[in-house]
Amino acid sequence: MAMRKGFLMFAACLLLTTSCKQKIKVDEGIQVVDSEGTPVDVASATEPGETFVDIALPGPQGQTVRVRDYVGQNKLVLIDFWASWCRPCMREMPNVVKAYKLYHGKGLEIVGVSLDKNKARWIQAIKLTGQKWPQMSDLKGWNSQGAQFYNIHSIPANVLINEHGMIIARNLRGKDLINTIAAQLQ
Repeated sequence: MAMRKGFLMFAACLLLTTSCKQKIKVDEGIQVVDSEGTPVDVASATEPGETFVDIALPGPQGQTVRVRDYVGQNKLVLIDFWASWCRPCMREMPNVVKAYKLYHGKGLEIVGVSLDKNKARWIQAIKLTGQKWPQMSDLKGWNSQGAQFYNIHSIPANVLINEHGMIIARNLRGKDLINTIAAQLQ
């Protein structure tokens, strides 16, 4: 009995340390299109080597934030999928903040896509973690259009896009995040 309880505790801790996962139901009314308006299959169209898919969602003050407004204006854009309630996201956030501080002046922009449902908690988390970059959320949690557009099934997650709109990496964390950005900005 004690061994089983220990195993269950280990499994629960492992889940809490890797990512927050949820099955996402794709909204039948959403049609994902590329930057030229052509419909895309998100399962394959958002992998490295493909052209980015634009996301346009409300920002914290209600303004519309669009990924396309940053791609091409910067050498790299990192779309960072996260949520205030996600402990692994909060543990990874210092690495994202560090990347921003190190490389924003060299051509990196980050666009945060929150899977929160509570606007006050979302805004509070932005302030508490020191996220100085553009943020967006439709406050639909796992049903976020942004998550659907990029086939996101667990967070933290991210997509790195170059200045030409090409996806060059996905799901970078920790030192891999910092090293990949550094290599791309050389």
